[in-house]
Amino acid sequence: MTYKYLALGDSYTIGEAVTADQRWPHVLQGRLVGDGIKIEKPEIIAATGWTTDELQAAIEMAKPAKHYDLVSLLIGVNNQYRGYPIRQYKVEFEALLVQAIGFAQGKPAQTFVVSIPDYGVTPFAAAKNTVKIAREIEEYNRIAQVFCSKYQVAFVDITADSRRASSDPALIAEDGLHPSEKMYKKWVEAIYPVVKPILK
Repeated sequence: MTYKYLALGDSYTIGEAVTADQRWPHVLQGRLVGDGIKIEKPEIIAATGWTTDELQAAIEMAKPAKHYDLVSLLIGVNNQYRGYPIRQYKVEFEALLVQAIGFAQGKPAQTFVVSIPDYGVTPFAAAKNTVKIAREIEEYNRIAQVFCSKYQVAFVDITADSRRASSDPALIAEDGLHPSEKMYKKWVEAIYPVVKPILK
């Protein structure tokens, strides 16, 4: 059996500032293949700058199938960056999570959410209110965790790893904002133990 994987998100999923094979969904797929698990390269619905409503619109246009064996969701940083109402995130994130479960054949156990990284530690945010960024991202992630618990979906917290960029510049891509290949590999180290048991 060859598994199918759908990754939903924004710049962190499409891998802004890195090559296609360095995106974390591709790194994850490669590691699974290396362990003898047959899984196709991920189908990705994601773009730099997308908010929850823009991801919803893109999904509506793409009309992905509903027979994936693995579905990931990472979204929300652009809601925070644009200062959108937190209520909007609550409503739209829950709707996206329900959609993600639907794409995973209605199985929450085949769906996982990745936390929003803290871009406040990047050079891009040097002149911004980094305390406020961190606080708001924590709130977004708390909301996501609540919904993951409600729907029995795995939540993978990579936010702490993202903050290591404050002392390790190699974790940030050349654009001064997005994760580097090294950072994405660290994320996969956290994601892999959650995903591998799903694809036994």
